[in-house]
Amino acid sequence: MRTAIAAASAVGLVALAASSATAAGTAAPARPALALVSPVTEVTLDADPDYGTQLNLSTYVVAGNAPIEVRATRANFNSPVVAKQYVNGKPVAMPKGLVTDFSGLGKFLHVALTDAQGKKVLDVDQSLCLNGDGSRTRPDAPATSPYPDYCNSNPFTTGAVWGLQKGWSASTFSYDDKPVKLAVGKYKALITVNKAYRDLFKIPANQSKLTMNVNIVPGDPGCDPGHGDGCRTAQGKQGPAPKAKALQPHAKRPAGKPSTPKGPKPDLVSVPAWGMAITKGEEGTADADREYLAFAATVWNAGPSPLVLDGFRRQGKDLMDAFQYFYDDKGKEIGYQNTGTMEWDPREGHVHWHFTDFARYSLLNAKQSEVVRSQKEAFCLAATDMMDYTVKNANWHPMNTDLHTACGDHTSLSVREVLDVGSGDTYNQTKPGQSFDITDLPNGEYFVEVKANPEGKLFEGNTKNNVALRKVVLGGVKGARTVKVPPVGVIDAP
Repeated sequence: MRTAIAAASAVGLVALAASSATAAGTAAPARPALALVSPVTEVTLDADPDYGTQLNLSTYVVAGNAPIEVRATRANFNSPVVAKQYVNGKPVAMPKGLVTDFSGLGKFLHVALTDAQGKKVLDVDQSLCLNGDGSRTRPDAPATSPYPDYCNSNPFTTGAVWGLQKGWSASTFSYDDKPVKLAVGKYKALITVNKAYRDLFKIPANQSKLTMNVNIVPGDPGCDPGHGDGCRTAQGKQGPAPKAKALQPHAKRPAGKPSTPKGPKPDLVSVPAWGMAITKGEEGTADADREYLAFAATVWNAGPSPLVLDGFRRQGKDLMDAFQYFYDDKGKEIGYQNTGTMEWDPREGHVHWHFTDFARYSLLNAKQSEVVRSQKEAFCLAATDMMDYTVKNANWHPMNTDLHTACGDHTSLSVREVLDVGSGDTYNQTKPGQSFDITDLPNGEYFVEVKANPEGKLFEGNTKNNVALRKVVLGGVKGARTVKVPPVGVIDAP
């Protein structure tokens, strides 16, 4: 990789001049709302013969003198996604067609590659996640950004917030972009902000286009290009992602009389199951010939209050007593209730503490009577999915975004598990027992039921949205079962 020292971008020079002018007490210079920049003029990328190449060209967008904020919403599962840009706190409708899903600004960049003979070998558009990997680019930029750290979403997400703090950068690359097939060799890349966005953000020509030398080389042995683990990228070797600090419970069990004060409560919402697939039992076991319906299930918190649970261990037991805490409109803790237990799960793939009454998954027949119940009965709460960051009190920076951040270990005397407002917790039920055993079920119509708070032990402000059903149609023959999953409204996510 060669850094662009001699050919520093005009944007970089303008930024340096701007910081000097601001330091001298003069007004900040005019800047486009967004500018396309890169710290390099050449990148080297891996080519995997089966997977392809992740087209990470080390390009970034930088916000000008004001933050860029976009909110995308879907009124319901029958409605399209609608995006609005927020300017000085006021919503402004964006042109139709720019945002059609929750992955970000659609078709923001256009990348064209030509080979050594000048022949065009690639024409591809890329979306932009304003919440992508980035940092401050100017001394006068704010020290922190209020916006979320990612653009991940669920098939049933209904609201997203994307933003770029003024003076901050965001990478234009996402691992959600499809890999491309390129032969080993040398290429020239022309990277351009598409016209619709040049017009929307008033980006001048000299700050909306870049050229890049691209070297495609054979992939490293053992590289996982899908996640960048051990792969060469334009940023060099990627190390493991740092683990967030675990959420801390209170130092001791709550004292005083339990109460359920008036005021805001969490609202647990189930969405239809997705990720349906027919799987077989593990080879070499008695279940090897059995067939299962695997699925993913999500329950999220629509707020306006977070779901906060502390567990305190019983002496000498692999069991904790669980307590739910309540807060007033200002976030002050005002009460608690006992909400059951947390149990230690020593099985491979778990090895942490589970709350025992968060959700229940069932397979229902056409008459909506239960025929199979998932053995998944206990849960470590984590904010795995952005479900709707536009709801009141949504936390755009949840701490517990993976199982390392909340679930404790076998020596834990206490743990805190939280499902923040706006976030969902998704479980992929792929293991036999957690997935549904359909070996002996006849073909026909069924429903996957996702039920939040099944025993009513958690205290909510609304329980009318705790159950979601997803129709599935089982077919095929024994040993080769099939599943068809009709769409839910406009959402076709089998």
